[in-house]
Amino acid sequence: MAIRSLLTRLQPLSFRKIRYGGNAKGFNFLRRISSNNLSASAYHDLPPSKQNNDIDLKSKLLFLRYPRRSATSVLQNWISEGRKVSIYDLRDISNQLVRRGRYKHALEVLKWMEDQERFQFSESDHALRLELTIKVSTLEEAEDYFAKLPNTASQKASYLHLLNSYVREEATEKAESLMIKMTSLGANVTPHPFNAMMKLYIATSQFDLVLSVIYQMKQNKIPRNVLSYNLWMSATHEVYGVQNVDIVYKEMLNDKDVIIGWSTLCTLANIYMKSGLFEKATLTLENAEKKLSFKNHFGYFFLITNYVSLKNKEGVIRVWKACKRVDAKLTCANYMCMLLSLVKLDDVEEAEKIFMEWESQCWKYDIRVSNILLGAYVRGGLMEKAEGLHVRTLERGGCPNYKTWEILMEGYLKNGNMEKVVDAMKNGFKMLKDCDWRPSGTIVESIFEYFEKSGKLEDAKEFLNVIRGFNLASLCVYRSLIRMHVAKKKACSDILEMMEDDKIDMDDETMTIALASQNDALSEML
Repeated sequence: MAIRSLLTRLQPLSFRKIRYGGNAKGFNFLRRISSNNLSASAYHDLPPSKQNNDIDLKSKLLFLRYPRRSATSVLQNWISEGRKVSIYDLRDISNQLVRRGRYKHALEVLKWMEDQERFQFSESDHALRLELTIKVSTLEEAEDYFAKLPNTASQKASYLHLLNSYVREEATEKAESLMIKMTSLGANVTPHPFNAMMKLYIATSQFDLVLSVIYQMKQNKIPRNVLSYNLWMSATHEVYGVQNVDIVYKEMLNDKDVIIGWSTLCTLANIYMKSGLFEKATLTLENAEKKLSFKNHFGYFFLITNYVSLKNKEGVIRVWKACKRVDAKLTCANYMCMLLSLVKLDDVEEAEKIFMEWESQCWKYDIRVSNILLGAYVRGGLMEKAEGLHVRTLERGGCPNYKTWEILMEGYLKNGNMEKVVDAMKNGFKMLKDCDWRPSGTIVESIFEYFEKSGKLEDAKEFLNVIRGFNLASLCVYRSLIRMHVAKKKACSDILEMMEDDKIDMDDETMTIALASQNDALSEML
């Protein structure tokens, strides 16, 4: 209302307007435990040599590269041409699509398959369809599908997917209700659903209920696996402290059905760290190193992360060297983990060596790797090195992402190089439509402060045009623009209208400045 009133007062001065462009209620389920439109052109992505009638159905479906294309249409066209398909072929195709991460097409194949009366859907088919529904669609749709499953066997085969979804959503009541139902059907005879519930209770800080799960598992002779013990130790530490954790660990040592590996020792080391027992944590991690596999890198980076928490650079380097002896190719994600670890340990020099090693053998330049070193340079005030690295990445074919420009913006802002901040921001703007990232309000306001001090009103207007499209205009930004109009003795009615459009309320300070703009503009006219 304040803006509209002010606009009315400014109306006689209007010039040609410039438009810029729930907690758990109890562990009830434990009490019931007894002694888881496209036509034939849909496959035009095929190589030209294979676009003929002899190509098999599997190839047609596997070559549907884009999610918007329809696997259902391909299947319907196949049948309409008088061809046959077996349920075994469809299962094989759907499984291959899943392995390739093509969940939408795999789900379409299963839906089509289930709709055909001549095919008998199995329990595992129902389970896969439910899993894919959770991945592709909504949890509500998955719940509806589960409720309509035709028999108990299908529910038993499928329910773990639904339970795990509830755990991810921290939907405690729904998870407990499902456990009650499946317990009554005799489905809860493995550690997996109980582990899921323990994860949920840890995530929601209900550690005492984790211990209740373990008690019921013992009472009903449900076997415990490595994950069960790891979760049990974590909850025990929260409830009773580190002394009782050692009791759980000894029980695990005596369990002949469980083999203690690096994951348990990492869990134990984390608990020791939280309790301030750093020497004991270090010894435990050294024992964990002996349990690592020589076939994959999976456990190595858990240990590296733990050694970083202990600020143990020697351990980080030792595990990294062991990791490189594994018979598997190191990924960009592996290098990123190592670079982040060294940066956290303030060893930029060693990080540079690792980066050069990665760069010498990478076949495709992943800008996320160089961004880690770029950020280290900027935070360390090494702006010359940061700019040199940026140029180097461009020369090597790297494609800057929003994070690259954000890092550079922060560096330029620290150095007071506002022209470069503006340029970096403009480059970052080009990527805003493709991601959720937005520049910080501090940087945006600093840019307008720079425009104001430099008297660059037109540049400020142009910049405002852009940031309004991303809902980045704030009261501080508009106030700066109004002050610029006052300095130029120009009316600001257009700015006030934009404020109203953006639903930004005017405070007393801004109102005073706007009135000053009106008086100055009136003086110019008289």
